[in-house]
Amino acid sequence: MIKFHHAYKTFHNGTQALRDVSFEIEKGEFVFLTGPSGAGKTTLFKLIAAFDRPTSGSVEVAGRSIASLNANQIPFLRRRIGVVYQDFRLLKDRSVFDNVALPLIVRGDSDASVTRRVQEMLDQVGLLFKADRLPSQLSGGEQQRVAIARALIHHPGVLIADEPTGNLDPDLSRDILALLERVNAQGTTVFVATHDLELVKSKPARNIRISSGMLEHDV
Repeated sequence: MIKFHHAYKTFHNGTQALRDVSFEIEKGEFVFLTGPSGAGKTTLFKLIAAFDRPTSGSVEVAGRSIASLNANQIPFLRRRIGVVYQDFRLLKDRSVFDNVALPLIVRGDSDASVTRRVQEMLDQVGLLFKADRLPSQLSGGEQQRVAIARALIHHPGVLIADEPTGNLDPDLSRDILALLERVNAQGTTVFVATHDLELVKSKPARNIRISSGMLEHDV
């Protein structure tokens, strides 16, 4: 599902964000990505979602080489990937319903289809009763659940979550982990970047650790 083969990423200022990174993640796996700040975790996720391209080596997602995608192909790949950000990135002036619906509206789905699917997803994350609220009217944990619902609304095969519990207390962090586990149990590949080692310890799962842009261990 995700394959890095001797991947490097060097920025224009000469900073080497990733160096000779190789690993494979199979369909349906649940994997943690750990490492200190500046280790290259966010860069690695940007490559997976085709927001950037490797300088050398290869990155493949769902059998497609990120480096060889043209501008027209990238949106189709992203429809197979859900992305959750630490800062939620919800539209402040749109309701919970509208935030979750946005990927389907952009895709051109019918109103009836959008309504049905959004209600299903909000029910799954326990927020159907807050569909008309604005993000500012929600707690941090609720906002993160809305962000997860939006990332999953189009049935992606892969969910990547960049520090999804970084702004949450331990109890809320466990709630978000439980939600991600349910998503994974339904067949979605889940790849979670986190600094929270207690969260990692709480779940027996594969842990890919990077440091200074290099693969440190994969267990």
